[in-house]
Amino acid sequence: MVDKKQQYDAFSDDVLKSVGGKENIIEAFHCATRLRINLKDTEKVDKESLGDLDLVKGININRNQLQLIIGPGLVDEVTDEFISYTGITDLQAQTNNIAPNSAKKENVSWISHFIDDLTGVFTEILPGILAAGILIGLNNLMTQKIVGNQSIVSAIPGLKGISTIVSYGSSGIFALLPLLVVYSATKRYGGRPVMGLAMGAVMMSASLPSLSDVSTGASKAVIADIFGWQLSLYSFGGQIIVALIMGWIIAKIDNYFQKHLPGVIQFVLAPMLTILVSSFILFMVVGPIGMSLSSLVTNSLVWMSTTFGIVGYMIFGGIQQLIVITGLHNMFGAVEAQLIATKGTDFLNPLFSVALMGQGGGVLAYMLLNRHDAKAKEIGLSSFFSILFGISEPALFGINIKYRYPLIGGCFGGAIGAAYVYLTKLTAISFGTTGLPGIAIASPNNNGYVNYLIANLIGMVSGLIITLLVAKFVRKHHTTNAVKQ
Repeated sequence: MVDKKQQYDAFSDDVLKSVGGKENIIEAFHCATRLRINLKDTEKVDKESLGDLDLVKGININRNQLQLIIGPGLVDEVTDEFISYTGITDLQAQTNNIAPNSAKKENVSWISHFIDDLTGVFTEILPGILAAGILIGLNNLMTQKIVGNQSIVSAIPGLKGISTIVSYGSSGIFALLPLLVVYSATKRYGGRPVMGLAMGAVMMSASLPSLSDVSTGASKAVIADIFGWQLSLYSFGGQIIVALIMGWIIAKIDNYFQKHLPGVIQFVLAPMLTILVSSFILFMVVGPIGMSLSSLVTNSLVWMSTTFGIVGYMIFGGIQQLIVITGLHNMFGAVEAQLIATKGTDFLNPLFSVALMGQGGGVLAYMLLNRHDAKAKEIGLSSFFSILFGISEPALFGINIKYRYPLIGGCFGGAIGAAYVYLTKLTAISFGTTGLPGIAIASPNNNGYVNYLIANLIGMVSGLIITLLVAKFVRKHHTTNAVKQ
């Protein structure tokens, strides 16, 4: 049996050789499926050598960042050993301890940093979000009326207590989601995570009325009289964008006071001044601005879905996996969290799933067309299995992008599946997982569980059929060109 450490160390050696050595690397980190390595010069990358590595299922270069698709779970272990073995500073340590060097400033755009930061923030808390979403789905299954007017709980009264505990276990995480976000963001930006938790407690203070209650007149805001200036105070439950901004602010303020206060008083005054200054910034500046941004984001998405209707859904379902190729899909975590917090459901998640299954149909078509090729079958089966469990990168980078026709057919399959999502008003009660596991977070409204399965099946079958048609055209085109030559 191969020792994992030896395997990962050998992998690290091979990666170093294929990217131009340690001196060409700025930093490394990972998301759910990819080892991400920011480089000074991507021209030095030997993609062919990297593609031959056993652990690599696909390769992508986005601006200055090399992305090696390894797969969920495994990428955590591989990245940790890669950073440890090579001595390369991981992105978190860079953020905490090291000022950006000139190469980093020159080669890495602000939007790349922003996307990387969002990836890091939501990767940190994703296990909690997934747990909450699946528990909500489990409780919905137990309490949903299945036959006549009876649910599982009403048919088996002894399950009522279990249902109650499951309900608390799931709802608590979403109720305090902004607190988790500000904690993760503070950690991401190099601050002390406990200060993020402390700020989250201020944001979610039980002594303050919620904004929704203030808006409906159910409660009155607490008024802070500051030299005649009447400042309205309320809690920021559900405000994900506010939490993200505050995580960045509290990290910067906390580090400033730790650096500039004398060591004798730093231990006491640094955290006190951090929370004091951050609280004023929260209530006076970030809170109002962040809530306006949150409203703009959610209202824009809702407006697009209602204005463009089925066409908008189809366009999104068709191009979503193209967004995954660029890595920009990591930005959607914040958007989905905001939708859940403000609207209670997420209409994007089912669209992600049908787009994913469309690419799965493309993989099946590729396997069918190359059914006599043992290697194609092996790669195809591995990629399709990953797609079933919500991970498309192995399929995208290992097959669909490489041969193109599965990618094109998969995009059309995603668009057709998205049309069914629109027609059935399919939504989700959480986010973070698609494919087969995604049924656990499908909203049960409008026969949601059944429609979720049908929508994904439509995406996959459509992707399969259209890919076969596209492949036939591509092959015919290539044959015609060969005859002319």
